[in-house]
Amino acid sequence: MFDFQKLEVYKKSKSFHIACRSILAKLKPEKYITDQLSRASYSIVLNIAEGSAKSSKIT
Repeated sequence: MFDFQKLEVYKKSKSFHIACRSILAKLKPEKYITDQLSRASYSIVLNIAEGSAKSSKIT
């Protein structure tokens, strides 16, 4: 297990992405809406994973 997978914010963002996909599957909106919301919600998950590996120097 990677460290970011233990973060609560990661778990919640992953649940959010899954919920978005589920809602989109039920509503079946236009394809561009499905694509945009799906990519945006997945981007949150990926950004958290990527950002957790970076450290910053606070001055």
